[in-house]
Amino acid sequence: MRILFLTHAFNSLTQSLFVELTTQGHEVSIEFDINDVVTREAVSLFRPDLVVAPYLRRAIPEDVWQNNICLIVHPGIKGDRGPSALDWAIMNAETDWGVTVLQANADMDAGDVWSEGLFVMRDATKSSLYRREVSQAALSAVLKAIGKLEAGDIVTLPLDPSAPDVRGKLRPLVRQDDRTIDWAGDDTRTVLRKIRAADGYPGVDDMISGKKYALFDAHPETGMKGVPGDIIGRRF
Repeated sequence: MRILFLTHAFNSLTQSLFVELTTQGHEVSIEFDINDVVTREAVSLFRPDLVVAPYLRRAIPEDVWQNNICLIVHPGIKGDRGPSALDWAIMNAETDWGVTVLQANADMDAGDVWSEGLFVMRDATKSSLYRREVSQAALSAVLKAIGKLEAGDIVTLPLDPSAPDVRGKLRPLVRQDDRTIDWAGDDTRTVLRKIRAADGYPGVDDMISGKKYALFDAHPETGMKGVPGDIIGRRF
């Protein structure tokens, strides 16, 4: 099968999918999603059987998804929508999460569901979860979707937010105000979740002794004495 990847960057997830699909004998071409003109040209030249978007930051042009099967890999459970899926999952202390493969349409992350992959959340940074659990679930879900296409068994589910099995919902972009740490009120786990959810990018903005810092890579301190439940260590 001729598969065109539209991606913002050749990140860990995109690399994993590329290696697996080429190993299985698919012909995969990669196009960086710079603008609509480049996307249209890539589709015209490669003539794919399927377009897969492992990592996008903008919508696929309407004339492309109307004339080609375009599948979006979204790092969220069924019904989840928005650009900060994994951030919110970490900050809200979700115990399980998933990846959905959706068909592109006029609304971001709201197309028919082709497949999904679920996983148990670890107490880990966003980048660690993305490289491991998210990538593995995405690979499983994409392979399921491709299997449907190859078998001609294209049974998809329209996204129904009112369905009992749909836990996800539309969430906004996580901003620094959402990540703000209340050092007097947040317990250690809450502080860790906020920093872990911003790991890699953009970090958590904070003021320490009148100076601005971006907080990354936080760990609970176990060798110091303090008030139970308080955060007693910061790492920069």
